[in-house]
Amino acid sequence: MRRKAVPMLFLPLLLLFPAVPAAAHGAAPAPAGSLAWGPCDPAEEAPERVLCGSLDVPVDWANPAGPKFRLALAKLPAADPARRIGSLLINPGGPGGSGVGFAYQAADAFSPAIVNRFDIVGFDPRGQARSNPVLCDSDAVAAQEALLYPSSSAEYADLRAATVTLAESCLRLTGPLVKFVDTASVARDMDAIRAGLGEQKISYYGVSYGTMIGQQYAELFPGRIRAMALDSNMDHAQNVLGYQTWESVAMEQSFEQFAAWCERTEACALHDEDVLAFWDTLYAKAEAGELILDGFPITPEILIQGIFGYLYDPIAWFGLAEDLKLLDGDAPTRAERFRGSPWEYGYRPVMCSDFRFDVRAYPAVAALEKAQNAVAPHTRYNPLAWSDLTGCQNWPYPVTNPPHRLRASGKLPPILIANSRYDVATPYQWGRSLAGQLPSSTFLTYDGVGHGTYWLSPCAQAAIDTYLVDRRTPKKGAHCPAVFPETPPAATTLSGTGLVNPLPQLVGSAGR
Repeated sequence: MRRKAVPMLFLPLLLLFPAVPAAAHGAAPAPAGSLAWGPCDPAEEAPERVLCGSLDVPVDWANPAGPKFRLALAKLPAADPARRIGSLLINPGGPGGSGVGFAYQAADAFSPAIVNRFDIVGFDPRGQARSNPVLCDSDAVAAQEALLYPSSSAEYADLRAATVTLAESCLRLTGPLVKFVDTASVARDMDAIRAGLGEQKISYYGVSYGTMIGQQYAELFPGRIRAMALDSNMDHAQNVLGYQTWESVAMEQSFEQFAAWCERTEACALHDEDVLAFWDTLYAKAEAGELILDGFPITPEILIQGIFGYLYDPIAWFGLAEDLKLLDGDAPTRAERFRGSPWEYGYRPVMCSDFRFDVRAYPAVAALEKAQNAVAPHTRYNPLAWSDLTGCQNWPYPVTNPPHRLRASGKLPPILIANSRYDVATPYQWGRSLAGQLPSSTFLTYDGVGHGTYWLSPCAQAAIDTYLVDRRTPKKGAHCPAVFPETPPAATTLSGTGLVNPLPQLVGSAGR
């Protein structure tokens, strides 16, 4: 099945080959306890009690005395200081999610057990948000995006040329930091933060891409961890084929879970339909150029990208069913629901620095696409993973943090790894693979669907809280039961746990 190349206009509403790891470079530049905290920028209207700070770190950790840039940080001090455990560093994913924004939302996003006992510290990783954000020419971004689904060798050559133009614009507008936004460098930044906090050891909670930051911190600084909870995990050991295949399987299985839920849930707008057959009909119309919304053609790429974000959380499935049903009719007033904003510019330089995605010949890419269509007969492929692959073709700067299996140390404390059984962004198989790389880890399976188990499952939330506070892991092989909504939520901000899920706002369509 071949598709026309189109811009990525319909983005989510919510929202590689093994190599030896790079050697550790330099030491933390921050004297112990040197971080100073004060009021946040008044224009940002930070929540009560949240404090802000900054820390200068090297652009290149191989040259710690060289040029530096400023990391932005925010802290929600422990609500019960007499029982304070220490600092809990947090990251919401991406690459591109704001740790400062995560700290702003921490009082509503985390349970009292966490808010009372920890100073919750978030930072914007290098090249993101307030920490010297990567800037790229918007025309170059749009030009590359229009070529992310090549259907010929000529289009593939155009894509590879467009990638170089894009990367050169990022370097011109951002400076040399664009070459040093890899996750190992972020982990070293995090240890500089630890030193600046005056902590001998830190606790950490990372979700999605934030798990890769934690994984690399565990590899580089195993003796400086008190507790580490990794939720919805990436796997840096994946090669090109494994990366694409597990993501495509996760996309297909998550959508099948949606279809099964819809058929047994009366409040689903497609309850009386054979959902998979309904979807296949929509897809066939898109392939034939017959799926039009407000004069705008909905291509297969746009259709698949459009459902992707809804699969992050079953709470969103009521809206997914409504919008799929509207696509089958005339709904000009809903056209804006199917349009999005350009790709987050800080995302791609990180992914192209962390994985070896380059595939020089178009026939190899076409064969890879055919393989994805085979494992995902309804959804065809995973749009996030596919754009990771095509978006990094011919990226001109080095892969500074090559993919590899983690080299775990005996100094590591018990680590908790949690993953949904059906996670469209970070597949269950990635979590299982990671657990095999960290012998000190305990793997917790949430048997439901979605991304970010802390906000999907009261059982997973309780397990993560207990681990972070008491350093007590669940029993080996522990499972949490699936939770599915039966009626639309009364408050769209609340997750299945009763807490506010911050991921759609903090990460959205920027990445994982």
